[in-house]
Amino acid sequence: MKRLLAFSSLLAVLAVSCASPAPTPAPAKEVVVPEQARLEAAAAQYAPTDIGADISRLPAGERQALARLVEAAWVTDGLFLRQVWGGNEGLLMTLLADHSALGRARTHYFLLNKGPWDRLDHNAPFIAGVPPKPEGANFYPAGATREEIEAWMKTLPEAERARAAGFFTTVRRAAPAKDGRAGFEIVPYSVEYQGELARAADLLRQAAALTAEPTLKAFLTSRADAFLSNDYYASDVAWMELDSSIEPTIGPYEVYEDGWFNAKAAFEAFITLRDDAETAKLAMLGKELQGIEDHLPIDPTLRNPKLGGMAPIRVVNVILAAGDGNRGVQTAAFNLPNDERVVREKGAKRVMLRNIQEAKFDKVLEPIAAKVLAPALRKNVTFNAFFTHTVMHELMHGLGPHQITVDGRRTTVRAQLKDTYSAIEEAKADISGLFALQYLVDKGVLDKALGDQIYDTFLASAFRSIRFGVNEAHGRAVALQLNWLIDHGAVTVGADGAFSVDKAKIKEGVTGLTHEIMTLEAAGDYAKAKDMLTRLGVVRPEVERVLGQLSGIPVDIEPNFTTAAALMADIGK
Repeated sequence: MKRLLAFSSLLAVLAVSCASPAPTPAPAKEVVVPEQARLEAAAAQYAPTDIGADISRLPAGERQALARLVEAAWVTDGLFLRQVWGGNEGLLMTLLADHSALGRARTHYFLLNKGPWDRLDHNAPFIAGVPPKPEGANFYPAGATREEIEAWMKTLPEAERARAAGFFTTVRRAAPAKDGRAGFEIVPYSVEYQGELARAADLLRQAAALTAEPTLKAFLTSRADAFLSNDYYASDVAWMELDSSIEPTIGPYEVYEDGWFNAKAAFEAFITLRDDAETAKLAMLGKELQGIEDHLPIDPTLRNPKLGGMAPIRVVNVILAAGDGNRGVQTAAFNLPNDERVVREKGAKRVMLRNIQEAKFDKVLEPIAAKVLAPALRKNVTFNAFFTHTVMHELMHGLGPHQITVDGRRTTVRAQLKDTYSAIEEAKADISGLFALQYLVDKGVLDKALGDQIYDTFLASAFRSIRFGVNEAHGRAVALQLNWLIDHGAVTVGADGAFSVDKAKIKEGVTGLTHEIMTLEAAGDYAKAKDMLTRLGVVRPEVERVLGQLSGIPVDIEPNFTTAAALMADIGK
């Protein structure tokens, strides 16, 4: 009972933080100590930004359903805290009890990072006394080593090994094996997080009862069932078939937090409203995917002769992001589900968070471009190019090799590349996205003016992403690409330190790196992936010099979810 009360208090605090992300200003009489100043400076890397959407046209029942979804999303926020580290909840309660200016600064930065480690500073702890961030997060037993878990997995029958390495299970300690080795057991998420998931399932069912949109009702009902059964297949299919003005994504999805195997899915939620006009504009890109696949710069035998279905594209405006979808740098788009069975049968849905992307472009990318690019390039940095490349990045996750054969055994790229997968796959989606856009420009599907814009905007955005830190998959992936393009003369550095795109070499550079990464993935070559990231996934001196000039520019935004806060306030009345 005490734990449930503590968890309810935690969710209440997190809901309040949705409305007021910035800490209360310190009274004038309080002295700003060095630690407080350091934490406030770190938090200032994120520009406070109001994020919301117009819900006035939604019928009353849909607005009520939306409020229940916001409540359910906050449950995933608490779940994610537990998944990051077993000590997170207790530490947060301790921080909340400290009402000093320093205590507020610690709490604020903890909530930004979803833990006591600075995600922009190579996960360095910013609170004294906490241990290093666990690489395996809280998916595996505290104190266990990766080698112990791998050795144990090898002793399991094939079906059990698949469960142990699956998206939706944790590994916990059990009685030692007969030979004295450490014992472990597989615990489904539905058991590990039983109380929280029961609450989330109840809220989803309430929302399903309130909505009149049949596909939304079907998804919410099946996802509520999945929370309790631990079988997410049917609800992933229902999510792919969702056709509703309210577009929720809620559940365990991304695997970035599992630094050991990139296997365990972290809980997150995106509660959004579909932008029908923008969605219609981008639907035509989904129709071009087979043609892009057929022209990928890889051996033709590695191409997919028939993709697994038309990829839905949704442009949405965010009401609330929570859990893994709201920690540190904000997600601008996503490509889900990750279950290869659903991808084979239904394809994958690409969801573009338009209001988040607009905020990033205005507050971060345009100021960076003015600092890092040669003057002649700056006019080519446009929101259209930024947004369109982000769309294509998400589309390209579904193209190229996925199911592969290694030593006569059917497997997946994800399984073979292990801890390198996330960074390599992000690099693939980025660089092949440029290749695909150039293909569509040459084909006449996209405006020729986009030809120059995509490369110059990508170059400016590379510095935006590298500032996330090369310990993070997206930042490391961009560092890899930038260094490759510099090495091949496609990107140059002037005497003044400004960066430029060599128009004569950029297409060849993009095509070459697309070939390298996709061929590596098709082979499932872990050693080559590791080597590529070691050599290229780093910040070189010429890049470091420019990054030093960006200290006054925010790294990202800190969203103040105004519409979600209003919905939560209505619930409290």
